[in-house]
Amino acid sequence: MASSFSRKPHRNRLRRVPERAFALLLFLTLFSCMLRCTECVSSSNMILIVTDDLDVELGGMTPLKKTKALIGEAGVTFSHAPFHLGFFFCGVKYTATPLCCPSRSSILTGKYPHNHMVHNNSLSGNCSSRAWQAGPEMQAFPVYLSKKYYQTFYGGKYLNQYGMNETGGVGHVPPGWDQWHVLVGNSQYYNYTLSVNGKAEVHKDNYEKDYLTDLILNRSLNFLESRSPQHPFFIMLCPPAPHSPWTAAPAYQNSFTDVKAPRDGSFNKPGKDKHWLLRQPVNPMPNSSINYLDNAFRKRWQTLLSVDDMVEKLVKKLEELKELDSTYIFFTSDNGYHTGQFSLPIDKRQLYEFDIHLPLLVRGPGIKPNQTLQAPVMNIDLPMTILDIAGVNISALDMDGQSFLPQIAPSLRNGTSRPYFLVEYTGEGHFTKDPDCPKLGPGVSQCFPDCVCEDAFNNTYACVRAFKDNNLQYCEFADDEAFVEVYNLTADPHQLENIVKKVDPTLLQAMNQKLIKLQSCKGDSCRNL
Repeated sequence: MASSFSRKPHRNRLRRVPERAFALLLFLTLFSCMLRCTECVSSSNMILIVTDDLDVELGGMTPLKKTKALIGEAGVTFSHAPFHLGFFFCGVKYTATPLCCPSRSSILTGKYPHNHMVHNNSLSGNCSSRAWQAGPEMQAFPVYLSKKYYQTFYGGKYLNQYGMNETGGVGHVPPGWDQWHVLVGNSQYYNYTLSVNGKAEVHKDNYEKDYLTDLILNRSLNFLESRSPQHPFFIMLCPPAPHSPWTAAPAYQNSFTDVKAPRDGSFNKPGKDKHWLLRQPVNPMPNSSINYLDNAFRKRWQTLLSVDDMVEKLVKKLEELKELDSTYIFFTSDNGYHTGQFSLPIDKRQLYEFDIHLPLLVRGPGIKPNQTLQAPVMNIDLPMTILDIAGVNISALDMDGQSFLPQIAPSLRNGTSRPYFLVEYTGEGHFTKDPDCPKLGPGVSQCFPDCVCEDAFNNTYACVRAFKDNNLQYCEFADDEAFVEVYNLTADPHQLENIVKKVDPTLLQAMNQKLIKLQSCKGDSCRNL
């Protein structure tokens, strides 16, 4: 009896222990898998390269052969015009506003200009102002990355008025950045001042020491080598190229000598049936204007060759550190550009595709090469996507954009496309007569050779771009004429004909109502129209 009694509990114990052990093992396995699935996204490194004034409509990506191969062909390229890039295209990418400071503010905050309140490049337009610093800047995406223990680095141009005495000087370092190597003021290649972690660093014109594109690259490479491997990193590089003064590196100053600005599309066409600023240029343009813009076009391409080198060296460093496969790389611009379209010599600030349509290339974990997508994305979507990758709960964020991670890495989850979006701009202008263009009266700005002015205080507009049922653009101006422009981009991709007088009035009314809602949208309401 004793013998059988001693064996029975032993058999019961053998039966129960495996059940408990199995349950515990199953729980630990599932928990471990969940943890790894979270870490596979949240531990991903990221690099965001934002060029300055890089177009896509006029072939601005043409000089960037290494960039196209190392990022675009290895992942996703967002564009709708297949001009000589040599691989598939994947949708469209737009800016919420075609100007540096408000666009960069949108990239940082994920908000339309009417919500972050940065309207143009001036202090009066709230560019890098005290109000910006006390409000939207405190909720910019690097703040959330730092909470996820990302090691962060910023190099290059920030906002046009950054570092000025009125905006806190070089001592102001926005929250969320561990390493801060940022240009004071607007784009320069030489003879500038940097804020280096809040201290002024003056640079002159020695190529090896001072060329800004190379300098921020080299410092980012040092950051990669010295960072802690226990935490993921985020690098944001904002080179001056291809913004004026278009100073190429010595090795590239003789490149593209035979290149001229493209003569197709709306080049040197009259701006008939368009708002007054487009009706004022002389058409056809005089030779002096054409020579000026051709020269600018060549020099812009020359500056981009150093950006192409930047991408190549970053990728090589990531390969050397065995981090390339765990790093997302984004390549884009703050706005587009024009050189001669509708007889406007050079600038941005207009509502047309050449100024609002941007390059966007992305590679990274889970992204198959040479994808083809159809959904449009915007610059306000960049921070939502970055934070989505970092594992932040983006549904709780006060942002107007949406993550496009599901589009580029569909294995993670399903995404939704945006049927409509808003483009808005508040014009700059001097309220005295411009000395170079007195005949145009007060309020004009950005005046170039032959008395052509590219901006004005009433160059203030809002547009709704529709993709869902058609390919339309509907724009209203805040001027004395209450001018309206409407384009069918399918039938008229170069926006040569304003069809406002030909469109069904009920459609105009519907677009007007959609525009009103977009101009007042905030957060979810911007995504769910």
